[in-house]
Amino acid sequence: MKRALPLITLLMSGVFAPAMAATVYTGDRVDGFAVIDKLDSADFKASSVTKLYFRVSDQSIGQGWYVPVVVIKGAKPGPKLLLTAAIHGDELNGIPVVQQIIKDTDPKTLSGTIIAVPGLNTPGLLHSTRQFTPNGHGSGGENLNRILPGDLHGGAANIYAARLWSNLFMGNVDISIDLHTQSAGISYPMYVFAETSGARHLADLIRPDVINMDPGIDGTVENTLNAYGFTSVTLELGVAESFDPVMIARGVKGIINVMRDQGMVAGAPNLSGPEPFLGNEILNVKAPRGGFAHVTVKLGDTVKAGDAVATITNAYGDVVGQITAPRDGQVLSVATDPRRDPGDTVARLIYWNDKGACAATGCPTNKKAPSTTE
Repeated sequence: MKRALPLITLLMSGVFAPAMAATVYTGDRVDGFAVIDKLDSADFKASSVTKLYFRVSDQSIGQGWYVPVVVIKGAKPGPKLLLTAAIHGDELNGIPVVQQIIKDTDPKTLSGTIIAVPGLNTPGLLHSTRQFTPNGHGSGGENLNRILPGDLHGGAANIYAARLWSNLFMGNVDISIDLHTQSAGISYPMYVFAETSGARHLADLIRPDVINMDPGIDGTVENTLNAYGFTSVTLELGVAESFDPVMIARGVKGIINVMRDQGMVAGAPNLSGPEPFLGNEILNVKAPRGGFAHVTVKLGDTVKAGDAVATITNAYGDVVGQITAPRDGQVLSVATDPRRDPGDTVARLIYWNDKGACAATGCPTNKKAPSTTE
């Protein structure tokens, strides 16, 4: 049962951010940069670049968690493009992508506003983990990219997520690209999750290796923003815990294509290169038993049902398991860490199913926007 909150509680929580927008400065500085409690990108002067820290929430030792934010306000009006990276703290390639966009963008020739956040999950980054780990143990914790828009009356992770949502995202986004990589121990190509027709358009502009028309997972940046009527995609860039110059350059190019398409910067999108593979269903190929996986396929390979995918060996190098493709598809991910427990994913296949949940132009749109007050 939903409980209506008193008006004063809603006002204090920031749930009505778009209607009551105004940047709130705390009066503090971190490394010389002003600290804010709330962002309204409309407050900033045209043709300006402003670097800030957003004080998201509190640590258990009475200090703050801070997230870096850059507002690039163009000389002319235009869309608000929200770029976010590292909501999973071990997924790093998106950080230099966002940093490069900041460096290369001249506000004097920009139409619109870029809100760039090169690192959403500060404790996760510190502990090199997907999870939000405020207690510092580096394991366990909640996945911030499953609980948006958060809960201002919940635990530490939900409060952190709700503050990102209400005081940083809301009022500062028309289009969103949320940058990720695959998790530790497994790899992805350049890969976009798209849910709506608008998201499919962004995906085509980004020019990844693979586009997955996918209804997504509730609580992610992408799905939650799409549910609110914004246009958002998730962009995956390779492997975790490293900087890949090729993936970084491709990510920058894809974002610039989006900016060109939206009239934010001059020029036409560069759509050279192969057409992305389009799929709408994924199948995990799992290890039948524990051991060392010797994967025999590569990212982007086309496989038929019954083709060899990997072998499993024991401690002596004896082959104790053979893994074959259970159906036709394209190889979407492969394990980079050979140590596999029984049931662990060794590879993923992506394919097109005419009876799948999503069409090439979008997925079912019956989701309701969630609320931070529930």
